[in-house]
Amino acid sequence: MVLVDSVSRLVTGVVGNKSSIEDESFSYSKSGILKYPVYTRPEEYEGRAVPEVLLSGNHEEVEKWRNDAAVEITQKYRPDLINKDK
Repeated sequence: MVLVDSVSRLVTGVVGNKSSIEDESFSYSKSGILKYPVYTRPEEYEGRAVPEVLLSGNHEEVEKWRNDAAVEITQKYRPDLINKDK
């Protein structure tokens, strides 16, 4: 089933909204850096809370947070991806 799902989503028209494929948590970022953290319910788990901005409903601020978080994670784990042009 995993193989069928993996291959079929590459066929044009199988997934209706192309942007949903581009935003998969395991896809490569368009900017070439690691992806931002993804949160789900509950809003707090084992003492760790979802960032308040993600609960705000402000799409512009959420996108800014995602971009900033992606850069932060990339700097921490893969700084070579940020400094690759230097």
